[in-house]
Amino acid sequence: MTQTVELPLWLFVLIVLFAAITFASHFLFPSVRWFFRRRLERAVARLNRRLERPIQPFKLARRYDMIQRLIYDPQVAQAIADHARAQGIPENVAFEEARRYAREIVPSFSAVAYFSIAIRLARFLSNAIYRVRLGHLDEAAVKAIDPEATVVFVMNHRSNMDYVLITYLVADRSALSYAVGEWARVWPLSRLIRAMGAYFIRRKSRNDLYRRVLATYVRLATQGGVTQAIFPEGGLSLDGALAQPKVGLLKYIVDGQAAQGEGGRDVVFVPVALNYDRVLEDKILTSAAKSGDRRFRARIHVVAVRMLRQLWLWATRRYQRSGYAAVSFGRPLSLRDFVLCSGGEDTPTSLRRS
Repeated sequence: MTQTVELPLWLFVLIVLFAAITFASHFLFPSVRWFFRRRLERAVARLNRRLERPIQPFKLARRYDMIQRLIYDPQVAQAIADHARAQGIPENVAFEEARRYAREIVPSFSAVAYFSIAIRLARFLSNAIYRVRLGHLDEAAVKAIDPEATVVFVMNHRSNMDYVLITYLVADRSALSYAVGEWARVWPLSRLIRAMGAYFIRRKSRNDLYRRVLATYVRLATQGGVTQAIFPEGGLSLDGALAQPKVGLLKYIVDGQAAQGEGGRDVVFVPVALNYDRVLEDKILTSAAKSGDRRFRARIHVVAVRMLRQLWLWATRRYQRSGYAAVSFGRPLSLRDFVLCSGGEDTPTSLRRS
């Protein structure tokens, strides 16, 4: 025990390095994480006192915990068993597939990223590109919404600026959770979108397991009181007219509210109408309308060149905004009252007509 042991310098450095990492992971990192988490919780508490609709605990849950809760949900577990049986694969393989879907869907909301970066950027872009006008808002009706209700903004989809504009206009009311299509699943844009609380969806997926995982997430978010924003059209309007709305997300929200029973949260839909003098994607959308193909042909280099051109116009004082952007908020619609008045009719379909 008292004999001298000689070690090569590289091995000694390696041992010290491993010891330092072990010490940090067991003693230092948990304390640091606890310190910053406590500061974040206090900051969120101050923020919630300012917002009309506070950020719900569901939205602030750790992404890992939310993924675990999602894949171990009884409905997802049953869907995993059914999928394994239908595909003739082991259940553990189907379970990993469900986990992959959950990781794809679940966001990683950051209050700092949303309120310190996204809101300021949305305000700057909205006012830099358009003259923003609020057309109609029944302030009394909005304030009369049950504080415990889940609010869902239902919007027409004219441009990708819709996300930016609505985020800016409701910044003092709540943090929105968007359903975002496949177009945004590119790095690093996807990381920013997840941090803002948006969740990704495969609009054309016919996989029953995927749909069950998505439906379960929307159900849990609805029951958790998360303020959401959806585009029932399921894609950009090519000609400015309203397209036939789809019932997918509406059905998941309705099912989520119904699963709570009579004592659960109500869901209140707030219709939102957006219009622009000129949308940024006008040439892309009109070309797609003429060809009859919704696969938009814009490439990253095309977008980059256009942005550089706008910056050059701004730098040379020749920049002009793209006209007016008008937003109107309609009368809130309580899902609980709507179900009572519909007389047992299929709720998602009747909501779509409304």
